Amino acid sequence: MIQRWLDRLCYKHPRFGIPNLMLIVVIGTALVWLLDQFSQSYSMSNLLCFAPYFILRGEVWRLVTFIFVPETSNLLFLAISLYFYYWIGSVLEKHWGTTKFTVFYLVGLVLNILAGFLVYFVFPTPFNTATMYYVNLSLFFSFATLYGEMQVLLFFVIPIKVKWLAWADAALFAFDIILSLTKIPTLGMYALVGVAAPIVAILNYLIFFWDDLMASLGRVKRQTAHRASRQTVNFKQATKHAQQTKGYIHKCAVCGKTDTDYPDEEFRYCSKCNGYYCYCSEHIHNHVHIQ
Repeated sequence: MIQRWLDRLCYKHPRFGIPNLMLIVVIGTALVWLLDQFSQSYSMSNLLCFAPYFILRGEVWRLVTFIFVPETSNLLFLAISLYFYYWIGSVLEKHWGTTKFTVFYLVGLVLNILAGFLVYFVFPTPFNTATMYYVNLSLFFSFATLYGEMQVLLFFVIPIKVKWLAWADAALFAFDIILSLTKIPTLGMYALVGVAAPIVAILNYLIFFWDDLMASLGRVKRQTAHRASRQTVNFKQATKHAQQTKGYIHKCAVCGKTDTDYPDEEFRYCSKCNGYYCYCSEHIHNHVHIQ
């Protein structure tokens, strides 16, 4: 329901959106990282991160600028992650259009803000209580839903399908949630930051893909039911029996070709013939119908 409403919203407002949004996020994050390297006592990230304690005291720019705060100080990891965000974000923006992609990112931003304030009111702290790290990672869930069969090179060497990388991404989310829960005895309720952030990202993904996931689940159920149906089972048993007794399954009623003698041949059954008559590709459209 929400997904369809969002689709209508994007359709009615095609000019709403920020072109090359992920490029802006990537460049902004890289600049903040550079400024952090030149900071000595008080880094730029500390001035931009999501800290409700300071937001409620007038530093409202943090409501937006926390999307530019880098999650790592390691240059290699940062470069790889930013390239990943830009590539996935660009593909999704081309597929969805600028408006829908902007709405996707904006909804993730709003959900993180709400979760960040909720954590703060449960456990008042001057520290960071929200991050866009998991929303950026959840872009891969969206990409895998749309292009699951696409093959990419893991570490630029190992070929692997996108859907398997998505499962690895999901395992990372689950691991981070469990790890954060185990830190509650030492960090107290502040550990909820590590729980809320990935859950918010997953919720943001589900808002945009719930209908698609339910449709896929329905197709899987129908396929499973079809494979287990009496008709399918009887057909498989009949073909197995024919293979064992006759030595073939399909035989052309005109020329006598069989699938055993011609394994690359395509055989079809004519619906206009009165009976169960099989024909090869040469005679399926070139035979006298049996009445």
